[in-house]
Amino acid sequence: MGRRGPRPKPTALKILAGNPGKRPLNHREPKPRTGILRCPAWLDNEARACWKRLIPELKLMGVLGRIDIDALTNYCDTWSRWKRAILFLQKSGDVYSVKDDDGKVKYVAQWPQVAVARNLLTALNRYQQEFGMTPASRVGLKAEVDTDVTTILDQLMTRGIAPKPKIRREPEAEEN
Repeated sequence: MGRRGPRPKPTALKILAGNPGKRPLNHREPKPRTGILRCPAWLDNEARACWKRLIPELKLMGVLGRIDIDALTNYCDTWSRWKRAILFLQKSGDVYSVKDDDGKVKYVAQWPQVAVARNLLTALNRYQQEFGMTPASRVGLKAEVDTDVTTILDQLMTRGIAPKPKIRREPEAEEN
């Protein structure tokens, strides 16, 4: 028999949310190594674009480690396949006519891509919940700036890849 109840939330997501249940945190939860995650060469262009879009966001949230490369690869591949099915349906519609030998419409059938898109969307939603990528899975998250992310941002700014943030400081109030 499997585990009962909802799936446990990773400690990193509990901490970002401020531990709303006030239950003891698992301080012995394995912490994955962080570092540069390389996009697998076999992913198609759409999946690679998804990878490049998600990596910075997930690192900023602090929910991505090197061990997660397979799950992220699966997500990006699933995203690419889902988008391909959706583009087909946008072009062709959800149904097609099946005709008899005389050219008369016998019945209308649903394209297989409708079921494919539905199943892939279900898988995408599960991955999104695992990584904290949906509004409901992020409710109450309080992100902390990670020093690794700050270092990466500094490197990008010095290379001219990321714009330097404009910091506006409020004037300090004088004490009486």
